[in-house]
Amino acid sequence: MLCCLVGLAGCNNGKISEKKPNNTVVDFKKQLVIFDFEKNNYSDNINTINASTKLVEQSGNHKLQVNLYSKSHTESDFEFVNPQGWDWQAIGNFALAIDIQNPNSASTHIYVKTTDKSGKSQTRSVVVPGHSENTYYIELKGANLNINSGIRSNPPSWHSGYTPIIYRGGQKNIDVSSIVKVSLGVKGLLEDKRFLIDNLRLIKPTNFDVNYLKGLVDEFGQNAKLNFINKVTSTEQLLVISQKEQAQPLQGRSKFSGWKNGPQLKATGYFRTEKYKGKWSLVDPEGYLYFSTGIDNVRMANTSTITGYDFDQSYIKQREAGDLTPEDSLGLNPAPVAAWPARYQSSKLRAEMFNWLPKQDDPLADNYGYRREVHSGAVKKGETFSFYRANLERKYQTHNNNELMKQWQKTTVNRMLSWGFTSFGNWIEEQYYHTKKLPYFANAWIIGNFKTVSSGNDYWSPLPDPFDPLFVERADVTLAKVAQRVKNSPWCVGVFIDNEKSWGMMNSDTTRYGIAINTLKNNAKNSPTKAEFVLLMKNKYSKISKLNKAWNTTLSSWDEFAEGVTLTQFNDHVNTDLSAMLFHYANQYFAVVDEAITKHLPNQLNMGARFADWGMTPEIRAASAAHVDVMSYNYYREGLNQEFWEFLSDIDMPSIIGEFHNGALDSGLLNPGLIHTQSQQERGSKYQNYMNSVIDNPYFVGAHWFQYIDSPLTGRAYDGENYNVGFVNVADIPYEPLVNAAKNVNKSLYERRYRNDKN
Repeated sequence: MLCCLVGLAGCNNGKISEKKPNNTVVDFKKQLVIFDFEKNNYSDNINTINASTKLVEQSGNHKLQVNLYSKSHTESDFEFVNPQGWDWQAIGNFALAIDIQNPNSASTHIYVKTTDKSGKSQTRSVVVPGHSENTYYIELKGANLNINSGIRSNPPSWHSGYTPIIYRGGQKNIDVSSIVKVSLGVKGLLEDKRFLIDNLRLIKPTNFDVNYLKGLVDEFGQNAKLNFINKVTSTEQLLVISQKEQAQPLQGRSKFSGWKNGPQLKATGYFRTEKYKGKWSLVDPEGYLYFSTGIDNVRMANTSTITGYDFDQSYIKQREAGDLTPEDSLGLNPAPVAAWPARYQSSKLRAEMFNWLPKQDDPLADNYGYRREVHSGAVKKGETFSFYRANLERKYQTHNNNELMKQWQKTTVNRMLSWGFTSFGNWIEEQYYHTKKLPYFANAWIIGNFKTVSSGNDYWSPLPDPFDPLFVERADVTLAKVAQRVKNSPWCVGVFIDNEKSWGMMNSDTTRYGIAINTLKNNAKNSPTKAEFVLLMKNKYSKISKLNKAWNTTLSSWDEFAEGVTLTQFNDHVNTDLSAMLFHYANQYFAVVDEAITKHLPNQLNMGARFADWGMTPEIRAASAAHVDVMSYNYYREGLNQEFWEFLSDIDMPSIIGEFHNGALDSGLLNPGLIHTQSQQERGSKYQNYMNSVIDNPYFVGAHWFQYIDSPLTGRAYDGENYNVGFVNVADIPYEPLVNAAKNVNKSLYERRYRNDKN
């Protein structure tokens, strides 16, 4: 039944449905039902995109079956819509709940987006286990939405027996007096999905947990409030578990982990690319076919979390203009001992999350660090602590950093070889560069005080202005530094530059051409890229009157165009020119970077800029393809969905997945990650499905999992990510189902990739 909810709960028939939901932990009398599907009066409020619905009956109860055609479509969605808007403002604090039944054997990761009349939206997601029927809820109004805890997703603030749908992004507080759409859907799947829904309703929170953000973390950095597999309760237990590991490298690999039993092509002494029998491939220094599988982020830089303490800033060495390393890529970088008398609590909220932190004279205090800036969180700077590194000290029984890193490196390299990986992924400690046991990828961020431009959605940061001479200088200095570290090693496959920049989104013309549109607003005197755009348009139109005719504008002169133009109308001519500007901009960026790589690392491959699937356009890809050796993409889905990747044939370039992962809540962490699974066992099967979809694709030459170690329970210091996405947990204990899945994939890697191509 559709409940219009005028004021508190006014309905179209003057009554509120009291159909009892499947789960009765929350008092059903405190629930306002919007749809229960007992009458066929919902069709005007339903939209489907690459999906269909039908009403079904189960034991006298009607439910709506949703069929998602996700195998052949990148996205499939089902939407509740109300153009006039549902008004839920007067209810007070509440959540939107829905019963979801999954009849499939595998879990389904569902994205839920709630949108108000102004267009603001809140995005969440949740995994619905296979063969399950549960109630799920979205908190739309409540105190928890306004708490910046520094954790990407907080634990539930109230107990209900229902499953919270985890916050992902968008606006936490939207206008609940005018909700126009609630959508449920899937993205990037390898098969069609089906589920049944019932009882879309509003529920009032009860049974609040006032301590839900207190005492979260035990002395080992684990969830103190939950029990889970491999939870460590003592140093002795940690030692016993660690001693069971054995190193057994896979056979049939060349010196550089290429396909020793396959054909031997031209050897150049360094890695290169070649299309072999219709499939793009890397070729190792000895000439063997090579496919890169590995794990990202084997480093200490992202293992620390904000403690809620800080120091007098006079003791803290601040960043310098010439620094080449971003703050979140640095090691622990602790405050000096002299600063400790001036240590103070900067965030009670953060400090109370920990049941234990070492005192200054505790040997484990050497695992404290400091971040002078963060991307987001409860504080803008402050002390950090690495429970992972502390657990390594417990495990290896040493506080000597050199010995600790030596032992950690030995274990990690042995694991990679035993698990069958052919390389490290991106972002590894420099100490791994010269082990001469496993190929690796160097990386760099081009940072500095050069001018920038905006796409209008600068999630991590604004984009560089590549026409600024200072950017060219910084690119050169940065790659020279990388070359010093690499030392022309044949073990270095190539170098990644930057990561997930907001190049543009394909949602609309304004988001696709955002860089050009926003740069046109600038004065060419202050924006080198804008000056280039002026020249580009002058060369095309020569006279401002010709541009005015094409663009339907009334600019008086090229000087007015140069001073700043705000576009309000778009047509085919405008879009064609915006596309040309966007390509011109990106072409300069990739040309500058490639020139620096060629100059300083002539024997290493240019691995590209690691495009996020949400932040790239055809113009950006085309510009990149003109300069890089390998196209790189970060793609957080369950596999390579054919529809999304149709552009690969147009580019026809070797490509690599720079990041993907999945996680589950049975780890004790509060957030599975960007892709949810129902268990550690399913993490393994989903890993295999993803990797096989990459291996079977003729354009891809590798895929790297993000990341080696779980995020800290209370969020990594830089931005609060608190995901179960590691191959090992905070106690450095491997997730066995995931490891076994990787072994299975890597064992048959080359045979599956090349099948009958041995000769």
